[in-house]
Formats: sequence, C-alpha cells, structure tokens
Amino acid sequence: MSTLAQKRGFGATLWDYLTTVDHKKIAILYLLAGTLHLIIGGIEALLMRLQLMYPESTLVSAQTFNELLTTHGTTMLFFAATPLLFAFMNAVVPLQIGARDVAFPFLNSLGFWLFFFGALFFNLGWFLGGSPDAGWTSYASLALNSPGHGVDFYLLGLQISGLGTLISGINFLATIITMRAPGMTFMRLPLFTWTTFVTSSLILFAFPPLTVGLALLMFDRLFGTAFFVPEMGGNTIIYEHIFWIFGHPEVYILVLPAFGIFSEIIPVFSRKRLFGYSSMVFATVLIGFLGFMVWAHHMFTTGLGPVANAIFAVATMAIGVPTGIKVFNWLLTAWGGSIRFTVPMLYGVTFIPSFVMGGVTGVMLATSVADYQYHDTYFVVAHFHYVIVGAIVFAILAATHYWYPKMFGHMLSEKLGVVTFVLFTVGFHLTFFIQHFLGLWGMPRRVFTYLPNQGWDTANFVSSVGAIFMAVAVIVLVINVIVSAINAKPVSGDPWGDGRSLEWAVSCPPPEYNFKQTPLVRGLDPHWIEKMEGNKELTHAEPLGDIHMPNSSILPVIISIGLFIGALGLLYINDYSWGLGVAILGLVITLGTMFFRSVIDDHGYHIHKEDLLNDDDKGVKA
Repeated sequence: MSTLAQKRGFGATLWDYLTTVDHKKIAILYLLAGTLHLIIGGIEALLMRLQLMYPESTLVSAQTFNELLTTHGTTMLFFAATPLLFAFMNAVVPLQIGARDVAFPFLNSLGFWLFFFGALFFNLGWFLGGSPDAGWTSYASLALNSPGHGVDFYLLGLQISGLGTLISGINFLATIITMRAPGMTFMRLPLFTWTTFVTSSLILFAFPPLTVGLALLMFDRLFGTAFFVPEMGGNTIIYEHIFWIFGHPEVYILVLPAFGIFSEIIPVFSRKRLFGYSSMVFATVLIGFLGFMVWAHHMFTTGLGPVANAIFAVATMAIGVPTGIKVFNWLLTAWGGSIRFTVPMLYGVTFIPSFVMGGVTGVMLATSVADYQYHDTYFVVAHFHYVIVGAIVFAILAATHYWYPKMFGHMLSEKLGVVTFVLFTVGFHLTFFIQHFLGLWGMPRRVFTYLPNQGWDTANFVSSVGAIFMAVAVIVLVINVIVSAINAKPVSGDPWGDGRSLEWAVSCPPPEYNFKQTPLVRGLDPHWIEKMEGNKELTHAEPLGDIHMPNSSILPVIISIGLFIGALGLLYINDYSWGLGVAILGLVITLGTMFFRSVIDDHGYHIHKEDLLNDDDKGVKA
C-alpha cells in the first residue's frame, strides 16, 4: 500500500476531485461523466428501438420520439464519446510522452467542468419544459420553429460544453509540442499520442465554426435577429454549411483517437512493432487534413449543383486512401505475430471488419447521384452507426479494459469482459446490419412509427432485439467494474507483460508526479527497448531532485457555475423580468473569478527528494 493511500484513507475525497488539477484524476472524472451520459444516451436509443419494434406502436408519442432522437444523438457524440476519449487522453498521453502533467493543469480542470456543466444544462430540458426536438444537427429551419425552450437548452449547453472541449484541445497541443521527454521526437511518439495531437488540431479549427453557428442561431431565437430566417433575408442553408464545416471533422475528432487506441493494442497483443509506423503517422495527418474538405457531402440533396457535388464526392472518396493504409497496417501488424486474444484484442480484431463495412457504405454515400436515393433513409443510420459504434464505441470498450489497471491499479475480469464483448458485438451487428436493408427497402429515418405489411416489420423487430443485447452488455460491464473493485488485486506497472510505451514503465496507478526522474527516450517503443536490454528501470535524463507540482483549485468549478447561471438567465430573458439580471450575475461570477485567478499568487508546491526516496515510487504530497 502506498503512503499516499494510507494518508488519504484508501480514496480521494469529494473535495479532492472538485479541486484537482491532476490529469489522472481528471481522467477519472471524464470517465465517470462520459459513462453516465453513455447510459443516458443508451436508454434514449433503447426507448426509440422499443417504439419501432412493432408497427403502429404507441410506447412514446411523436413529440417524445423527436426529443429522444435529438438528445440521443447529441448526448452520444458530445457528452459520451468525446469525454470518454478525453478520459484516456488525460490518463495516458502525459505518461506516453514522459511528462509529469499537461502543460496547463488549471485549464485542464476548467475544460472538464465546462463540459460537465454544459452537459448538465443540456439535460435540464427533461425537467424544465421539454428537451430539444430539432435533431442533433438542429437545422435552423427546424430549430427556429421549435416551440418552448428545448432548442435553447441545446444551444446554450453546447456552447458551454464546446468551450471546455476547445480549451482541452489547445491544452493537449501545447502539452505534446512542449513537454516531450528528451529523445521523444515526433517520429517516436506512440500512435495514440499522434492521434491525440491531430484530433486536438481538428478541435482547434472545427469548434469555432460550431460556436459561431450556435451563437447566431441563439441570437435568432432569443433576440429576434434574422441570420437564418428566409422571410427576413436570412438563409437556412448557410447554417448547414457552418454546422458541417464542424460536423464532418467532428467524426474524425472521434474516430482518430479510436484508431490510436487500436494502434496501441494490436502491437502489444501481437508482440510485434506496429507495421509501417511512418505511413500510419502520415495517414493520420492526411485524414485530419482531408476531413475539412468533405463537409458538403452531407448536403448533396440541397441543390448545390453538379460541380460542387462532384468535387465533394471525389474528396470524400479520397479520404478512403489513408484510411485503407491504416487497415492494412493493422492487419500486417497482427500477421505472423504471437497473438494473445485478451478482451482488448478481441475488440481490436472485431473492429477491423466492422469499420471496413462502415467505410464501404461511406463510399456508396459519397456517390452524389446514388445519395439522392440513400439520403434520409435508414441506410444512412446504418452507415453512421457502423462508423461511430463499430470504431469509436468498440475502441472505448477496448481502452477501458486495456488501461483500466493503469488508471485504477487492478484488472477487470477477463471472463466478464468476454461476456460483454460477445453480447455487445452480436447486438451491434443485429441492430445495425439489417438497417442497411431497411433503408434500401425505403424506410425513412426520423419516423416514430410505420404501417404494417410494408416489409419492414421483421427487420425492425430484429434491430430492436439487437439493441436489447447491447444494453445487457453494458449492464455486464458495470457488474464487472463493481466485482473487480471488490476483489481488487494490485498489479505491476506492466500488468499485460508486453507493454511497449512509457505508461507501462510506471506503477499502477501512477504516482502523483508520474516520473521521479524525466526518462531518456532512446527509440520507438521506449519501454520495450529497456526491457529487451534487461534494464529494470528507464534510462533517466536528469538526476533525482525536487519536483514542482501545481496547487489544487476550486476556481474552475466556480467559473463553470457562473456560465451555467448566465445561460439559465439567457434562457428566460424574454419570459421573466429577472432573466437579464441572472444572466449578468452569471457573467460577473465567471469574469470575477477569472480576474481573481489572474492576480492570486499561486506558485504550487514541491515534492522533496527525500519524500521521493521514502515513498517507494508511489508519491506523497509534500
């Protein structure tokens, strides 16, 4: 047992987590919040599938179905997938580059709490008069005509949450550029760190357009402007351009970290170096670049004309080239390897064909003429989920099992993990494979019911049964977490035995300061290099000395609460006289706290050399 655990009674208090700026604790906060929203979004999806299980079902009304459709998509993309991936970025990237924390620990905490309070504000709609009902894209033509405040919860919640995501992306860029250990050149970065770097770059350029689009739509709804009101000279198609200039890079903001996760897992459990490392790096960068050149393939049916449609069709197909490079590299990494079919590797092996299927249907949708037939049918739903679930959710489940011991100090049960894998994989293909045919048979998406005897009854029943399978799989995973915590057995720093990157060179969980001494990186897969040379410890780039650490702070929570209060005031600014006052109060809290942060003397604290020697590599606060 570590000195740290003894001093804090086997766990950090609520105050620790409210005030922490430690990237490892922030990772746990992201993991908990993302899991909560994964369950919320899953329940919303399950209700929709139960409604569609039989023709002319009356489980939910048309209005409730539209709300479920909107909140499910928004929750899964913005409040589940993004924070869960950020959880692993926070937990792993500083370790992989040999850093003691991220570049701006305070902003790291602020990024999480902005996300959290933005997500909380969005979900308030269920309790304060209705959730958004204009779809997860919230097209202006629908959003401006939506009664009540549902869409306002969407607009304000996403702006707060998106600000947190933007801050976090900038933080990761600064961390990877400036805090790499000596010898950790860019072409020695692990692939997960590379994909985090490219993803953060995409966030930097993609989220400002989203923020602008949401702000303009908010002005139209709350203050009577006419940016997207055709009757007053506005243009709703402009909103679609603004949204998809963000929306398509957003797909790669999510899928690139998933690629990085499998690029870590497959070499470890194949006991081989990643095949074609350099080509994987350049393919990752190229995907990020091309991701900004394909947004209008979501708008083939809006009347852009044959020239624009042809250009975006070609660009969309071109992005399949670097993606195909990655697929062959994963296959050739496993080829001839000494494969261990652990739970993370099972997800890795299953991900490849599942994602390829999503990619193939993506090329079909990229054919602009054919898209006129596929558009707004369940074929698009099936394609989208084969990419999002078949890549991103599979990667999140794989990473949860793979890095769980690094984050919590004990393993998840492999037997229960296999049960989760089987149930989820079977359920996934049952749910979405048959939806391709539903689309080809003419079933439109976004419908809350359908008439019998159109050839859709059996397919919808099968799809809904698959959704139940996935729900049971998530329940088994939660049971696995609980059972594993009860039966927790401490593990070594490299519990899988074949770790290649630096996170496996420190204890599970890592000490507060990550590394006693900054490591010296001597090549790709630095931990593997040291093991092969028989070294029990990393080669160090510095002598043992005092370590400077940042202080904890409650200010990120207060700043985020201020924006939450301000958004609540804006929501009711046209309904109640107190709306403007509450909005101003919220902004005063936020700006006042930011000013206070700028003038306080916060130099952090030191962990002394003697404490490092006495703490047996576990870490203790000086």
